[in-house]
Amino acid sequence: MVISRPRGTNDFLPEVTGKWQKLEAMLRELCRQYGYQEIRTPIFEETELFNRGVGSTTDIVQKEMYTFSDHGGRSITLRPENTASACRAYLENKLYGQIQPVKLYYMGPMFRYEKPQAGRFRQFHQFGIELFGTEDPAADAEVICFAWELYRRLQIKNLQLKINSVGCPHCRPQYKQALQDFFRPHLNELCPSCQSRFERNPLRILDCKSPICQEIGNGAPLIYDFLCEDCRDHFQQVQSFLNAAGIAFELDPHMVRGLDYYTKTAFEIQVAAIGAQSAVCGGGRYDGLIEELGGEPTPAVGFALGMERIFSALAGQSDELETKDGIDAYIISSSAPQLRAASFALANTLRSAGLSTEIELGKKSFKAQMKAADRFHAAFAVIFGEDEFAQGTAAVKDMSSGEQINIPLDELATYLCAHRQ
Repeated sequence: MVISRPRGTNDFLPEVTGKWQKLEAMLRELCRQYGYQEIRTPIFEETELFNRGVGSTTDIVQKEMYTFSDHGGRSITLRPENTASACRAYLENKLYGQIQPVKLYYMGPMFRYEKPQAGRFRQFHQFGIELFGTEDPAADAEVICFAWELYRRLQIKNLQLKINSVGCPHCRPQYKQALQDFFRPHLNELCPSCQSRFERNPLRILDCKSPICQEIGNGAPLIYDFLCEDCRDHFQQVQSFLNAAGIAFELDPHMVRGLDYYTKTAFEIQVAAIGAQSAVCGGGRYDGLIEELGGEPTPAVGFALGMERIFSALAGQSDELETKDGIDAYIISSSAPQLRAASFALANTLRSAGLSTEIELGKKSFKAQMKAADRFHAAFAVIFGEDEFAQGTAAVKDMSSGEQINIPLDELATYLCAHRQ
C-alpha cells in the first residue's frame, strides 16, 4: 500500500514552488525596504511558551496544538504561530539591549490540528513581522501599511481593511463586565464554545461565527464607550496616520482577533472573493506579552498572514504569480564517451558562469534531445557534435527565432550571458 501524506498537509511540486519562491522574494524585498530583519526560531518550543504567550482561553491552546512529551519527559509543542517564539527570542537573546525599536520578520511552517478546508491546513506557512520597543501609534500604522502594500503589489482586488481597539488592562475589565451583564440573560442560547468563554474571555463571543451568537451579539455594548483616554487617543492617532497614507479602513467594534495577547489596536485585511475564510492577514498591538513571558514591560506590534491564503486569494480572482519559465541552455550531443565527457565539462563551465543549463544524462537520440530542449523551454540549444568538438566550437540555436550560429567554446559563456532573456 502506498503511504499518503497526512491529512491537512500538502506536497508542493516544482511547478508550484517557483511561485512560492517569487512570493518569498517579494516579502523579503518589502522587509528590506521597511527595515525588518529575518529571525528563524525553532519549529518546536516548550508548551508553556504557548500556554502563556498565546493564551489559555484560545481555541489554539485548548483544541489545536500538536503537543507531545519528548524522551526527557518535557512537554513540547510544534509552533502554532510565531509571535510567542519571536518574543521568547527577543528576551532570551537580550535584543532589548539593542537600539529600539527592533524590527523582525519570519516565514515558515506552523501547525494546528484544525478541520482541513479551503484555505486552512494542519501544516500551513506563515509570514509575519514584529516591531518591539515603541508604543508610538505610528508603529501600528506602519505595520498595517506594510500588509496593505504587500497586497497592493500582488494586485489582489476587493481588499477591505478592518480596524478596532480592544482596549488595555486598565479599561478592558469594565468592558468585560458590561459584556457579561449583556450576555448573561442569553447564556443558554449561546453555542457551547461561547458559553465556556463567558467567564474567561467574553470578548471572544463577539468573534464567534455561529449565526445565533452573531445575532445576539449585534446588540452588545461597543468597546468604544469604555476605552480609557490613553486607548482612545492612541486609536485616533492610528486612524490619522492611515488617513495620511491614503489607506481606507472600516471601524469594526466586534473584531477582536483570536489571540488573548492583543491590546489597543487590532486589525484584519479581508478579501471577499475567497469564501468563508476571508481574512488573509491579521495582527495588532500586544504590549503585555513580553512581560507575560518574564521580561520587562515592552510595547510591541505586528501581524501574521497565512501564505496559502495569498494563493487562494489569487486563484479566487483568476490570477497567479508569474514566474520565469525555462532554462538558458540545453546541450545536445552524441553518446560517444569522449563527447559525453566534453559535454559534461561544458555544462559545468556554463553553470559556473551563472547560466541555467541542462544536459542529457542518458543516451537519447539527437531528435529526442531537441524535444527535451523544447520541453525545458530552453532559450538556446547548444549543439556539440563531432564536427564542433573537432573545431573547438558549438552550434548555438536560438529556440525562439530558429537562427543558428557557431561560437568558439571559449566565447560561448560570454555569448549566452549577453543574449539570454
